[in-house]
Amino acid sequence: MITDVDKRVNSIILKKGLLNKEKINEAIDISKKESLGFIDVLIERNILDEDVLLSALAEDVKIPPVSMDKLQPDEKALKDFPEAKAKFFSALPISKIGNIITLVVSDPFDIFKLDDIRMLTNCELRPVLALERNLQRTIKRFYNPEDHKLEELMQDVSGPEMELKEDTDDEELDLSMITSEAGESPVIKLVNMILMRALKEGASDIHIEPYEKKVRVRFRQDGILNQMFTPPKRLSNAISSRIKIMCGLDISERRIPQDGKFQIKYSGRRVDFRVSTTPTVHGERVVMRLLDSSSLTLNLKDLGFESRDLDVFHKAINSSYGMVLVTGPTGAGKTTTLYCALKEIFSPDDNISTVEDPVEYQLPGVVQVPINPKQGMTFAAALRSLLRQDPDIIMIGEMRDLETADIAVKAAITGHLVFSTLHTNDAVSTISRLTDMGIDPFMVSSAVLLVTNQRLSRRLCSHCKEPMKLPPERLVSVGFTPQEAETVKLFKPVGCSRCHGGYKGRVSLYEVFEVDNEVRKMIIKGSSVLEMREYGVSKGMNTLRRAGLVNVIKELTSLEEVLSNT
Repeated sequence: MITDVDKRVNSIILKKGLLNKEKINEAIDISKKESLGFIDVLIERNILDEDVLLSALAEDVKIPPVSMDKLQPDEKALKDFPEAKAKFFSALPISKIGNIITLVVSDPFDIFKLDDIRMLTNCELRPVLALERNLQRTIKRFYNPEDHKLEELMQDVSGPEMELKEDTDDEELDLSMITSEAGESPVIKLVNMILMRALKEGASDIHIEPYEKKVRVRFRQDGILNQMFTPPKRLSNAISSRIKIMCGLDISERRIPQDGKFQIKYSGRRVDFRVSTTPTVHGERVVMRLLDSSSLTLNLKDLGFESRDLDVFHKAINSSYGMVLVTGPTGAGKTTTLYCALKEIFSPDDNISTVEDPVEYQLPGVVQVPINPKQGMTFAAALRSLLRQDPDIIMIGEMRDLETADIAVKAAITGHLVFSTLHTNDAVSTISRLTDMGIDPFMVSSAVLLVTNQRLSRRLCSHCKEPMKLPPERLVSVGFTPQEAETVKLFKPVGCSRCHGGYKGRVSLYEVFEVDNEVRKMIIKGSSVLEMREYGVSKGMNTLRRAGLVNVIKELTSLEEVLSNT
C-alpha cells in the first residue's frame, strides 16, 4: 500500500533526479506484491542508498537529518515522553533544553501531529529527520534495551558458524556437536535473556515452538499467550539443548518427551522453572512454567472472595473434619487458593501433609510429598501412606481417579480435614461428578462441606482504560439488575506501555456452594444439578457470572472479559 508520505517521497526522488520512473514503478510493484513499505523496498533492495535518500528529504523539507545509530538517550526527555506516545506519534525526543524539545520525526509533512505534540508537552519543537524504519528501531532501543540486546544476540548466533545440522531419522545424532554448540556463549546469553525477559514481564509460562522456517517464543501473560521473539530456525536444537543441560536432561534423546526443572536467582529471589519437552514434526517444543514464590499471594482476603463467600469458606476450612473442594479449569489458580487455606489454618499443633504433582511452592511447616508414578508413588499410594502417619489435615493436588477419590472421601468421613481439586465447569456439578466417578451419594453427602469453583479474569489497566456505554436492556440481558444497568460505569481495554493489550494482572471470580443439611438430603435423593443450583442461589450463592459482574461494577475488569470467562 502506497501512503501519502510515500507519494511525497516519490515526487522528491523524481524532482532530485535520484531515480527514473521505471525504477520507482519497480519499487512500487514490489511494495504492493510483498506488502512492504515503499521506502523499505528502496533501501533493502539497494535501489537507493539510505543516506542519499535521507539527505534529499531533509533538503526538501528544510529539516536537518540525524544519524540514529549515534544517538544517546536524554533520560529527562524520555521520562516526559512515554513509550506509548513515542510509538503513537512515531516521534522520539532526544534532548530537552529549557522549553525546547529536539524531536526526531519521520513524517515532517504531518503538521497536525506536531501541533498535538506541542500541546501535550507544552514545549516548542525543534524537529530533526530520520527514516521511519530507523526511528522505530531506536524507540525500541531507548525504551526497551533488553529487546534490543536480544535482537543483537539473535544476529550474533545467526551466522554460519552457529548453523546446526538438522536431525533426521536416518542419521545418528552428533552429541559432541550439540553439546559444543549449546555451550557457545551467544546461545547461553540468548536463553538467559529470554528467561530474564519472562521474569521482568511477569510471564507464567514460556513456550518455545519450532516450525518449518522459524522458532516462535511466546510468553503467557495474564492468561494470554503473546508472541515475543522469533529466533532463526537453525537455533532450535541449540536452544532446546541448552535448556536440557540446565535441567540435567538427556540431550541425545529427542524422540520422547522429557520433564525436568532448574532454579535461578533473580533480583535476590529464587525462581523455579518446571520444564517439559515434546518432539514435534519440526523439532522439540519446550514449555517452561515459572514458579516464583515471591509473587504468591497467601492471604485469603487478597484473593477476591466476596464477604459472604469468604465467611462460608472460612467456616468450612476451620471444620475439624470433612472435605473442601476447589474446582475449575487448568490455570485457574486452584492450588493457590488451597495454599492460602492451609496458611490460614496453619498451626504447629496440627500434622499437615500434601500430595502434589508436582510440588509447586514449598510451605514452611507442611510435609509435602511429590508424586512419582514411574516409581509407583501415585496419588492413591501416597495418600494411603500419609493416612498411616496420624494426619490432621491433608491436601491432595488433584483427584483424578476413583481410587484416589474413594480414599479421600473415606478420610474426610473418618475425622480428617481434606482439601483437594477437581476439573469441573461449576461448583454444583462437582457433586454429580463425584457420584459419576463411582462414589456412593451417601458418602458424598457425608464428606463434602463446601465446593468452590473459580476463574481468573484479566484486570483492566488503570492507566489506559476508557469508559464505554451499552444500552440498559443489553446489560440486564447479561445479568445486571435494572437498577445496576442504569448506574454501572463500564470500561474497555485500550492498551499502553504499562500493560498487555489494556489488561495488567488478574482478578479471581469465585462461586462458593455450601453443602448444608438441605443439600445433603438433595444429594441422597438424587436431585438434579439444576435443582441444587437454584437452591444455592436462593441461599445467597453468587454464580461465576454474578461474581464477574460484581467486579465490573467495581471497575476492576471489563464486561467483555467476564462474558468470555463465565
